[in-house]
Amino acid sequence: MALLFAIDKDTEEVIVSKSSKGSNKINFIERIKRTDNETIYYTVQALRSITKLDNFDEKKFKLIDKVCQMIYNNHKENL
Repeated sequence: MALLFAIDKDTEEVIVSKSSKGSNKINFIERIKRTDNETIYYTVQALRSITKLDNFDEKKFKLIDKVCQMIYNNHKENL
């Protein structure tokens, strides 16, 4: 199961979803307001910005994605 992260610019929320490897089905988990966890918000924003670069670097993307997952797991533990 892989976690997926997106930003809703209108509501300033991180959208967290999950998907099984090899599947096209995405299951919504939750929304996290920027004010509830600014760290994950700005880290997901960085992840998103990496995807828009002309010279996309997969290694950097995977590293930032891993950081997003660690921050999210820490967020869940501290609720």
